[in-house]
Amino acid sequence: MDKKPTRGAPLPGLPWADRPWTKHYSPGVPANLKLPKGSLVDLMDSSVRRFGAKTALEFFGATTSYRELGTQINRAAAGLKKLGVKAGDRVALVLPNCPQHVVAFHAALRLGAVVVEHNPLFTDRELRHQFEDHGAAVAIVWDKAVDRVLQLPADVGLRSVVSVELIPAMPLAKRLALRLPLPAARRARAALSAGKQSAGKPAAGTSARGLAGGVRRQVLPWRDLLDAGELKKRHPRPAPEDLAVLQYTSGTTGTPKGAMLTHANLQANAAQGRAWVPGLKDGRETVYAVLPMFHAYGLTLCMTFALSTGARLVLFPKFDVDLVLKAHRKSPATFLPAVPPIYDRLAAAAARQGVSLKGIRYSISGAMNLPAATVDTWEKATGGYLIEGYGLTETSPISVGNPFGPSRKPGTVGVPFPLTDIRVVDPQNVLIDRGPGEPGELLIRGPQVFAGYWNRPQETEEALLEGGWFRTGDIVSVDNDFFVTIRDRIKELIISGGFNISPTEVEDVLAEFPGVAEVSVVGLPRPGGGEDVVAAVVPAAGATVDVGALQAFARGQLAAYKVPRRVVVLDELPRSLIGKVLRRKIQDMLAAGR
Repeated sequence: MDKKPTRGAPLPGLPWADRPWTKHYSPGVPANLKLPKGSLVDLMDSSVRRFGAKTALEFFGATTSYRELGTQINRAAAGLKKLGVKAGDRVALVLPNCPQHVVAFHAALRLGAVVVEHNPLFTDRELRHQFEDHGAAVAIVWDKAVDRVLQLPADVGLRSVVSVELIPAMPLAKRLALRLPLPAARRARAALSAGKQSAGKPAAGTSARGLAGGVRRQVLPWRDLLDAGELKKRHPRPAPEDLAVLQYTSGTTGTPKGAMLTHANLQANAAQGRAWVPGLKDGRETVYAVLPMFHAYGLTLCMTFALSTGARLVLFPKFDVDLVLKAHRKSPATFLPAVPPIYDRLAAAAARQGVSLKGIRYSISGAMNLPAATVDTWEKATGGYLIEGYGLTETSPISVGNPFGPSRKPGTVGVPFPLTDIRVVDPQNVLIDRGPGEPGELLIRGPQVFAGYWNRPQETEEALLEGGWFRTGDIVSVDNDFFVTIRDRIKELIISGGFNISPTEVEDVLAEFPGVAEVSVVGLPRPGGGEDVVAAVVPAAGATVDVGALQAFARGQLAAYKVPRRVVVLDELPRSLIGKVLRRKIQDMLAAGR
């Protein structure tokens, strides 16, 4: 990618200023969408007023109404205020999908604070990088991750940790079943809870000593956060242009960095998503959150989108086929955002178990290529639509989608969303537009485009051009009907299970293993979509590399999805004339089995 600053260079006229793709929208989808005013706080208040008695959340069968959700958000906000959280502060969430995640997210926003989402399965190393970057003083953490968070060094500035147990949010019958002295109950309990008296479960108001540097931090249980009373009605409210969320992404290159998403960004993308599915009925839909809400895709399509429409949001702490099908028998899904492997596994399991998937009217897939066979199987099983969309964390995340209707084009990712402009340009000179059918870098402009990278002014300037155009780093082509097809990626990210993986981050870990002289990490396509992480390793002189031990070492430093599935030992890495490692050549070599 061209690294010279381009923000100040004016772009030529927009090639498709009249948005001709809107003629392919499904009936009822507006070409010019009127966006809601206000912040996500206003969005939540509106849903509480409109859908008060209706079910907002369902978790293992336990339900929370919109009115109850509003009360819990106010109480949690009062608790955070008592911990010293104020407007502009970052509040870190290290949580799987659960009711407390939704409450904590909106409670922090109510104070004008900025939510920072984290994968709760991240290692100490991965969490440390992000906490050092955003500097949150308060973290709300799954009890299984509390010990890892407490090991963060003193210089990250974290002073208070709220420990969240999942089991108390479940129905009484489920909680009792988990206490049974049976192997299956013990395994389920261990997967959901720390299951021991630890730093994650202290008495109220006590402190716990982190294991790094002897730093002392206040640790309190979630229930204490809710015991601070309700937040007074008169308090500062965030403005639409205020920062709402920091979502970490590898962006176009390098280590993960925080994409700054405003209230207006997230409000707009939820409204765009709602408009894209005109057949949805407010207050009558059931959305399944099988995607993690710490990911931009799950955050918008599962939480923000669902709650803005008064839907019943069924929460799953992780994707489990049997758990999803059990929930579907009781509260059938009507809208299911997911990734292709989830659709394949659900369809196959439902067929084996004799569970009908009829009634899932709308499904939208993202994060990886959607095979035609998956679409065919899913639509036969559900009687509904499965379409593919495209987006990035920096676009909140969705910007392009196939219509829910006969105008869709399988094999493409669709056309731009309402109020979204695109252009396809020469990656080496963004002033030169590409014509229909010609490959080029995709630029996106719209109300969902982020505000920049946290504390990264240079990267922000490189990614955001004058006029709000975002450089995606993806090579695409646009056909004569303005449908977008993804051709390649300028960036060398690996996409596995819908998550972006920075090769550099994995390489830095593997390079620390004894006996490794050089390493290059690439992604190789899987038959069913997505990529496998594969490492090419050159041993140091006189050394040998134990592949199994290297992978075990990586598992201690990286989340499981980042650990290389294959490690190939090479005599040397292919390089350019200037000595740069040629990742593409390595990909080609490994794909060909050489």
